[in-house]
Amino acid sequence: MEKKIIELNKLLEQSKKLSIITHYNPDGDAIGSSLAIYHYFKRLGLNSNVITPNIHPSFLNWIPGIDQINIYEDDPLKSSKIISESDLIFTMDFNSLERCGELSKKIKDKNKIVMIDHHQVPENYAVINFSYPKISSTCEIVYNIIENSGKLNLINKEIATCIYLGMMTDTGSFQYNGVNSKTFKIASDLLKKDIKQSNIYNKIYNENSISKLKLLGKALSNLKIIKESKTTYMYLKRDNLADSNYEKGDTEGIVNYGLSLKKIEFSAIFIEDLEKKNLIKISFRSKNNFPCNKFAKENFDGGGHINAAGGMYKGKIENAILKFKEKLKKFKS
Repeated sequence: MEKKIIELNKLLEQSKKLSIITHYNPDGDAIGSSLAIYHYFKRLGLNSNVITPNIHPSFLNWIPGIDQINIYEDDPLKSSKIISESDLIFTMDFNSLERCGELSKKIKDKNKIVMIDHHQVPENYAVINFSYPKISSTCEIVYNIIENSGKLNLINKEIATCIYLGMMTDTGSFQYNGVNSKTFKIASDLLKKDIKQSNIYNKIYNENSISKLKLLGKALSNLKIIKESKTTYMYLKRDNLADSNYEKGDTEGIVNYGLSLKKIEFSAIFIEDLEKKNLIKISFRSKNNFPCNKFAKENFDGGGHINAAGGMYKGKIENAILKFKEKLKKFKS
């Protein structure tokens, strides 16, 4: 990483305006890493803007700096202008330009892009790739960049809060395989910045809306078990979302409930898109060494990590579930 840090510092010295961009439907790691590096650049005296393709879930509204985010769907002209005037672009928590939707058209011709990400098989679009698939979260990579730059003294409570948020959410509260001793050491160092880890946890997991709990109940009532494959799956149809007054983020984490059953190692949830007909969004979770990223990539045009991945299916939800069951029988991990 040392050589990349030298190259990065040269680019930062040459740049006056920076843009920080997340993937579509930004999660805790995307928002956390973007705002962490935004606050870091601010401490360095650099001018930067965070842009998300669409709005983030409401349970992230408390994060320091969240009110500074520019949402492309809300004001395309403003976001486009920011990007066009930027000398340097940072893409956070994704490694394929398709993942940022319409924003990909705005940044693909930019000469200076820095990728900071931990997903597998990165595209070759950046001049510097901080791409480390074995690291548990993009926020952990941001910490490593600051550390290797010799700037740990610049990490304040705001930056520490953002980094801890992304690390916690992308590791399932520090339970996935990517977590190691370095992850816990970083978490320990962040706690020294007077962050309130219990408050962060409660803001994410213990301030649920009525609509989220209604959808959880409906999904659990639809839960099915495939004993021979040690698998569970659930589904939510469009009318379930509408009847529950669905809000963005309401279905986050529901797939984990299927994985909590004894002797279950793989779980999936199928959700009909509320706006696009015949589009099914799928989330996968697994225990141990079951590669749900491989399963998602081979069968549902998706990807992710070994224990957490996503995919999609174009067609009816019944056919998506049927395909899931058929592919599961043939899948060799």
